[in-house]
Amino acid sequence: MDADARQKLEETTRWVPAEAEGPIFAEWLDGGYFHPEATGTPDENYSVALPPPNVTGVLHMGHALNSSIQDTLVRMNRMLGRNTLWILGTDHAGIATQSVVEKSLRAEGVDRHEIGREAFTERVWEWKRDYGSRIIEQYQRIGASGDYERERFTLDEGYARAVRKVFVALYEKGYIYRDHYMVNWDPGSRSAISDLEVENREETDTLYSVDYPVEGTDRVLTVATVRPETMMADVAVAVNPQDERYADLIGSHCVLPLVGRRLPIIADDHVDIEFGTGALKITPGHDVNDFEIGRRHGLEEISVIGEDGRLTEAAGERFAGLTVAAAQEAVVAALKEEGALSGEEPYPHSVPFSHRSGERIEPLISLQWFCRMDELAAPAIAAVEDGSVNITPSQWQRVYLDWMREIRPWCVSRQLWWGHRIPVWYRGEEVHVGEEAPAGEGWTQDEDVLDTWFSSAIWPFATLGWPEDTPELRAFYPTDFLTTAREILFLWVARMVMTGIEFAGDIPFNDVYVHSVIQARDGRRMSKSLGTGIDPLGEIDEHGADALRFGLLAMSSTQDVRYSDAKVQQGRDLANKLWNASRLILLNTEAPADRAVPAEPIALEDRWILSRLESTVGRVTELLGEYDFAHAAQEVYSFVFSDLCDWYLEIAKPRIYDGDPELPAVLLHALERTLALVHPMMPFVTEEIWRYHPYREGHLVVHRFPLADGSRVSAAIESEVGAAIALTRQLRGWRDLAGVPPKVVLDASGDPAAVPEFVSRLGRVRIGAGEGEPVATVAGFGIRASDGLDLEAVSARLGARRGKLEGERQKIEGKLANQRFVEKAPAEVVAEEREKLERIRAELAELG
Repeated sequence: MDADARQKLEETTRWVPAEAEGPIFAEWLDGGYFHPEATGTPDENYSVALPPPNVTGVLHMGHALNSSIQDTLVRMNRMLGRNTLWILGTDHAGIATQSVVEKSLRAEGVDRHEIGREAFTERVWEWKRDYGSRIIEQYQRIGASGDYERERFTLDEGYARAVRKVFVALYEKGYIYRDHYMVNWDPGSRSAISDLEVENREETDTLYSVDYPVEGTDRVLTVATVRPETMMADVAVAVNPQDERYADLIGSHCVLPLVGRRLPIIADDHVDIEFGTGALKITPGHDVNDFEIGRRHGLEEISVIGEDGRLTEAAGERFAGLTVAAAQEAVVAALKEEGALSGEEPYPHSVPFSHRSGERIEPLISLQWFCRMDELAAPAIAAVEDGSVNITPSQWQRVYLDWMREIRPWCVSRQLWWGHRIPVWYRGEEVHVGEEAPAGEGWTQDEDVLDTWFSSAIWPFATLGWPEDTPELRAFYPTDFLTTAREILFLWVARMVMTGIEFAGDIPFNDVYVHSVIQARDGRRMSKSLGTGIDPLGEIDEHGADALRFGLLAMSSTQDVRYSDAKVQQGRDLANKLWNASRLILLNTEAPADRAVPAEPIALEDRWILSRLESTVGRVTELLGEYDFAHAAQEVYSFVFSDLCDWYLEIAKPRIYDGDPELPAVLLHALERTLALVHPMMPFVTEEIWRYHPYREGHLVVHRFPLADGSRVSAAIESEVGAAIALTRQLRGWRDLAGVPPKVVLDASGDPAAVPEFVSRLGRVRIGAGEGEPVATVAGFGIRASDGLDLEAVSARLGARRGKLEGERQKIEGKLANQRFVEKAPAEVVAEEREKLERIRAELAELG
């Protein structure tokens, strides 16, 4: 270390991430470390595709968790010497982006229809040029080591060509077709959306009983419905063929109230005998199940609700133009006037809403483009069943397979202007489906665009240049790993598996890790609208990127978890601890002429820390390989914070300051391997410390990741020193409990040769010193009376502690003796009470 570097390190007494992170990231970019050459094979290389965030987005906590997980694996594999690519880019996000630009137009007093499609699309491109890189730049704040030079956008020219090729190929195979079919219509975005973009909410509506007169009799057929506003589109009434109440009516007709239309009474097994009256009005134009029943029975399909969410002229002059809610009130009033309403009752049920706009979904029959999925799904099912694609945690593998086995046609068209316009052109009765526009005049392209998820489905291979046979595609496809949230397991993950096998000839990734959802601090979902969102950039500003990364990894699990400020603070404390410990080593150690660490160092503590280091390297590597990031983070924390800093450096301090010639090789070796081990999780602080390490040759980001050296692991030494540390903790604990001043060195009976030297030094006790009977026994050592020990004060404090523990013991024993508590309380609560009782009993035994 030169004089300037030494002075800077001496002056930098604490880790200040805000000052260091930006320059460090710039160094990484300048070094080109994230931009690998497209050489080698996928088996030799390592690649990951970032789930492309919406171009409209800003970094949220889900992005932060996802990128922390991916970057940990990406950095580790890069340091293992693998040619590593992290594919970055953004999604054009059809509905979201169009909504943002439409909002800005409305602020100008302009509607998109006024300026036209071409001008509107250009406005969206302008917005993208101005703001589209914002979220990718924010990924840099958290340290994401992606290939920013290969950044892709799902509407860039090459990507769009790939999307058109996929559409045309699926059309030519007969998988893509156009049909009038029931879709989830979102009145908010004025577009069809897929089943996977629908979220169901529990709502309480009114269940109305409406009487339909049976033709030629004085009987009525009472139907129960929560949607009387759709009854003008009724075409039949259905009953279950096993329902004896209505057996004689099957094949006859009833009359539709308010309209007077004759409706056939049909039999269908779908009708639930137990629901309502057991008679179901059939409205194929506005109900998914009725649509299927109508197709089975060849019924007419009438629509009375338009794409704007208002009733159409087909509903009759009295109701045309009303919103759905207003129409329901008007229809109910009309039924009451006619005497056809025979009952009302509250009815809680699940109601579909658009995940995009928040509006209630209207099931409508619409002319849309669909993709039949059965043929595509079969090999994607097989890939998971045979283990080619491994989904972790395993319960999501079952969910994936269940959904894929029941897969339905995918509505791939959207009624938007921003997106991949469907590559279909019309001229009179002629239809052209192709990657390019047809020659000649008079052709008009389809107005719709493709579902955003259609283009996202080819992300892992289209980003690498497909359909061209590019060096990137040959080197990095299939990718190795994908981490994702569970809500897009079907929207995105399953579709990537299907298209990867179909078009790229192989699965898109080997492993899928479905990460947990980080909830708000109070357990609710994080939401900007609810005011429960936590800004990761704000957390980075306050604590640093390393602290947030560590905290999120430590929070992650197979279960949803609440955001933990304590875990982030733990990460911050770890960064500070590592910084201070490194300063102690680097400012007091010169690089030895011989860097080699002896196979058997003389000092017991040296052999112990080297064993603990290699044990930790092995365990962390194993846990990361299992995608158990939370336990890997805690292993790192425990080793650095406790083993290395709290114990080893404290034990070794006299030797550090005395200049023990054997120590520098051990210290610098341990620090080098520790920094490399921690770097994938906490890249900034480790890179900055490495700057001052005398062994430094290049940046830590490309330094070799440690491989566990089993020859240095000794269970016997770890046990011996571990027992001595536990003894020291007990001595320190007793001193604190007894109120012994820090400067007082206690006398104790016992053999000083029976324990390592540091027990006496760190426990502030002279073992084998003093005379007389012990006044207390701590961990087998008898504490003797001495000048610095106030026996009356000690006795009073220990008595008070003993009394408190006795009270707690009796309380817990009483609780556990209550059979009702043991049976009713959660198992983990009961187990925690039993563990607490054992700790109290052990401490009472220690106090005597």
